[in-house]
Amino acid sequence: MSPPRTRTRTRPSRLHQEPEAVTWAREKAGLTKRALADRVGISEQLMGEIESGWRSATPANLAKIAEALNCPLVALERKRPTGPAAPEPAGQ
Repeated sequence: MSPPRTRTRTRPSRLHQEPEAVTWAREKAGLTKRALADRVGISEQLMGEIESGWRSATPANLAKIAEALNCPLVALERKRPTGPAAPEPAGQ
C-alpha cells in the first residue's frame, strides 16, 4: 500500500490584483468579506483567497469587485513595471 499523497499548495505566479488594495478598499467601504462576495457573486472563501493572494481574481471578477466597492479598477490592479528592469546586483 502506498503512502497517502499530500497536495502542496502554491501561490499563483501572477496576480491580477493587489491583495492589500482589495482588503483596504473593502474595509474602507465598511463591508465584510461575505458581504462583498455576495455583491460580486462569488464565495466568501474565494474572496478570502483573493485578498490573501492565494488566488488571482479573474479580470471580470476584479471589475465586479471594483464596482461593488465604488472604486476605480486601476486602484485594485497589480502594478506592472513599465520601465527597464532593475540591474542585477554585481558580484553576487
